Amino acid sequence: MSMKPGASTRPAALSTRPADSRERSPTAAMLSPRALARACSLSLPTLRRRFRAATGIALHAYAVRARIGEAKRLLVETDQAIGAIRGVCKELLVVTDVCLCEYTSHGHCGVVEHGEVQNDPSLELLSKMAVSHAKAGAHVVAPSDMMDGRVGAIRDALDTSGFAGLPILSYAAKYASAFYGPFREAADSAPQFGDRRGYQMDPGNVREALREVRLDVEEGADIVMVKPALPYLDVIRAVKESVDRPVAAYNVSGEYAMVKAAAAKGWVDEERMMREILTSIRRAGADVILTYHAKDFARSA
Repeated sequence: MSMKPGASTRPAALSTRPADSRERSPTAAMLSPRALARACSLSLPTLRRRFRAATGIALHAYAVRARIGEAKRLLVETDQAIGAIRGVCKELLVVTDVCLCEYTSHGHCGVVEHGEVQNDPSLELLSKMAVSHAKAGAHVVAPSDMMDGRVGAIRDALDTSGFAGLPILSYAAKYASAFYGPFREAADSAPQFGDRRGYQMDPGNVREALREVRLDVEEGADIVMVKPALPYLDVIRAVKESVDRPVAAYNVSGEYAMVKAAAAKGWVDEERMMREILTSIRRAGADVILTYHAKDFARSA
């Protein structure tokens, strides 16, 4: 089993905040999870400069506790970023995150009414977001919200809007994980009340993961993803053996942070550990790996 750069995709976060206009080194401040995660939180000019070194881009858009009045502006800026990236880096694959958490004041992944996340009202907004990204030039849309039925709703919306051929990468098995911590701290994206365990998955449950994956495939998912990756290698393997779709795995910020922090202390060989981790995810069955290591890996290949 070998790893090639083409199998890896680098997450990137579009930030509209002035404080994020400077490019940061991922190794600049290992003792600060906020600084580490913000290494991938970049302004549009900085994103343009950095895209050429990666084989793929997963584009996220976020703002800290964006008020309702700011949500449309942020969506417009996200669409502008997609178009700008396509113009600057025609060879890169642009995969856009489709979720509501960064467009709301409460930080949940769906519409909230009376203190509860409402599944069905969220589907219309998610579908409109996916179509907006498609019109802006996204190659793939990736719903990460974990609302029931969102793949089918997005597929229908894309088909009726003239994007029948646009693939959907579904966050099909997304676990309620502590490994999201560094990114959530950097983005201030933790929910303002409660948590996401009501719609993300129990870490001890693999049967539910397989059920969710099969449902997403039935609704039209072209690629299914397991998130996080390293603590869920068994789930990646089980998913690979149960469906006839490409399997993606997300090597998330907490997994990345552990390697960077240990390397900064001189405890591990960073490059060897990075390659071993990515190889293990690939060996488990991932056809595509989303990882913050993608740029370093491409350089070392």
